[in-house]
Amino acid sequence: MNKIIKKEVVGEKIKKIEVEAPLIAKKALPGQFIVLRVDEKGERIPLTIAGKDSEKGTITLIFQEVGTTTTKLGLLNEGEEILNLVGPLGKTVEIEKYGNVCIVVGGVGAAFVYWMAKAFKEKDNYIITIMGARNEKLLILEDQMREISDELLVATDDGSKGIKGFTTDVLESVINSGKKIDYVLTAGPIIMMKKVSDITKIYNIKTVASLNPIMIDGTGMCGGCRITVGGKVKFACVDGPDFDAHLVDFGELLKRTSLYKTYEEESLKRFLHRCKIGLDR
Repeated sequence: MNKIIKKEVVGEKIKKIEVEAPLIAKKALPGQFIVLRVDEKGERIPLTIAGKDSEKGTITLIFQEVGTTTTKLGLLNEGEEILNLVGPLGKTVEIEKYGNVCIVVGGVGAAFVYWMAKAFKEKDNYIITIMGARNEKLLILEDQMREISDELLVATDDGSKGIKGFTTDVLESVINSGKKIDYVLTAGPIIMMKKVSDITKIYNIKTVASLNPIMIDGTGMCGGCRITVGGKVKFACVDGPDFDAHLVDFGELLKRTSLYKTYEEESLKRFLHRCKIGLDR
């Protein structure tokens, strides 16, 4: 069992929890993730580790309540326990001094890359962070990202904060301004990462995408998280989750992640009905 030590609401249906996991906290590195199961009847889902405290023996997880499992997880309170939690899994991203590093995140993507962005800053890179969300309420970790960024730019679909538009609009503006970008790290919606990759490929800018497809066992045995990278089959759980964005087949990834959408929506409706929880809570 893994006890929840601290719980915070950091955005609309977005929760941040600190979980007791001493063995994972001892070994976890930026870019790695865990796979958890909330209860005995629950599915296994991956969540990127957003940070750790080795002395306290805890790890930090940030997630958005989208499906049944994340909704169940969001209902747990401080002092309650998560049934299973396995990790750290995946490979760590290469943290080096590149020069000007641009972090492009959408939605909860900031939770995926915050720890990595912090590590890049500690390597004395100049950090330009571009954050995006549908609206201001869905922006997360803005203050934390600002602390480690030399520049922070915000875009929202509705214009409630920053510019009205998309992260890719801001990225193009930064590039067109003449500022040299040596490395791009992107995380968030698949379509956003694809567009970021399309832009940076034109300018031959090294770009890494942090992927989080459907996973089951997290060890490469089931093949559930298979993706195509450079024409070869890779498994995000053991070969990733971070890949050269210019080699990722985002079209295939989009199709696979939407395959179970109808079933996931039906599962969530049944769960909320059983719990008498409103869909707009």
